[in-house]
Amino acid sequence: MWVKEGRPITKDVPAPRKGSFVPRPHLGETVDVHFIEKFHNDPSIKLLDARAAERFKGITEPIDPVAGHIPGAINRFWQKNLNPDGRFKSPAQLRTEYEALLGADAAKTVHMCGSGVTACHNAFAMELAGLPAGRLYPGSWSEWIADRSRPVATTT
Repeated sequence: MWVKEGRPITKDVPAPRKGSFVPRPHLGETVDVHFIEKFHNDPSIKLLDARAAERFKGITEPIDPVAGHIPGAINRFWQKNLNPDGRFKSPAQLRTEYEALLGADAAKTVHMCGSGVTACHNAFAMELAGLPAGRLYPGSWSEWIADRSRPVATTT
């Protein structure tokens, strides 16, 4: 996109800036499997799964040994945040879509996917839309199905 817009490019590598980075996670912005076990069927918690619909529905699962989703979860494939050109939709459009999906409880959203990575795309899209990002379940589907006694839903 950058090149298509005629922006400047260079092969020069800039020198690193001086300084240090110390990551400091905000406590309470993630949840663990115990939280999900307790609240996955609670209608006030919106468990939002960012995986492709085929994985969510249980039609196919190319990565994990079990296909499907956590009961109570809803699906929003992370690529729905993008325009056909690969850039994020406008904040107004994202806000409209997320409010239609989540209702007034956007702040009670818990994001998940297969391993917690693409779920961040949905969280960022919500922030871009001016909504609270909610929380992240880093273990996501891979952690959930590691214990075969946990329930699995499919919508095939």
